Amino acid sequence: MTSTGPAAAADPQAARVSVVMPVYNAEQTLAQSVDSVLGQTHRALELVAVDDGSRDGSVRLLEDRARSDDRVKLVRQANAGVAAARNAGLAAATGSHIAFLDSDDWWHPRKLELQLATLRRSGAQVSYGSYLRVAEDGRTLSRVEPPATIGYHDLLRSNHIGHLTGMYDRSLGDGEFLKIGHEDYAFWLDRLRRAGRAVRIEHDEPLAFYLVRAGSLSSNKLRAARWQWRIYREVEHLRLPQAAGYMASYVVNALAKRKPGNR
Repeated sequence: MTSTGPAAAADPQAARVSVVMPVYNAEQTLAQSVDSVLGQTHRALELVAVDDGSRDGSVRLLEDRARSDDRVKLVRQANAGVAAARNAGLAAATGSHIAFLDSDDWWHPRKLELQLATLRRSGAQVSYGSYLRVAEDGRTLSRVEPPATIGYHDLLRSNHIGHLTGMYDRSLGDGEFLKIGHEDYAFWLDRLRRAGRAVRIEHDEPLAFYLVRAGSLSSNKLRAARWQWRIYREVEHLRLPQAAGYMASYVVNALAKRKPGNR
C-alpha cells in the first residue's frame, strides 16, 4: 500500500488517485466512462480497469486507450462478478487514494481535483458527493444531494455515498468487496466504521452522473430491500430491533431521494 506522505497531505495535486473500474460487456458506454477519468484536471491518476471476462469489444477499447495513455492499467480475469473485479482492482492499485467508477457512469472533469481539495481542507479520510441520475435517453431523473458530513450510523439509515462519488485515503486500509447484493454499500459502511466520518465534496453542482438502466438489478425494489436486510443482519450483525429501525429509516430516505428534482 502506498502512503500519502507529507507532500500529498500538503498538495492535493501530489496525491496519486487509483480509479477502479470493473468492466463487463460495456462497449456501448465504456468510452465515455474511461474518457471522463482520463480527462480529469487532476492528472496524477491511474485507471485500473478490470475486465471481468467480456465477450464484446470492451477489451479492445481498453487496449487502445492504454496504448495512447500510460495511466491506463488493464487487468483481465475470467468472469467472477463485480465484487471480485473490484477486489482485483484494489490489489493492482498503486495510488494513495482510491475512487471508483462503473463502466456506464461518468464524471465532471474537476471531480477528483475538488474532492482531493475537500479532503485536504477537512482532514477527513473519506469523501463523497452529489450526483445526477440520468436515463438512457439523456433525461435527468433526479439529483441526489447527501448531507455535508456523515458518520457510520448516518450511513446505516441511508446510503448517502453514491459509489461513483466515493473516495478514501488508503491509510485506512483497503478492506474488500463481499459477494453479496449492495456490496458497494457494505464496503462504504466498513470505510465509515474505520474513519469515523466522511465529508461531501465542496461544490455547488453534481460532479458525477449515474446511468439508470431500465430493469437493472438495483432498480428491483423488493430485491434491494432483501439485500439491505441481509447487510444489517449478516454483515453488520445488528440485533433485530436495531435492524428493523434502520430498515424503516432506509426505506423512507430511499423514497425521498428518488423524487424528481430532489436536492
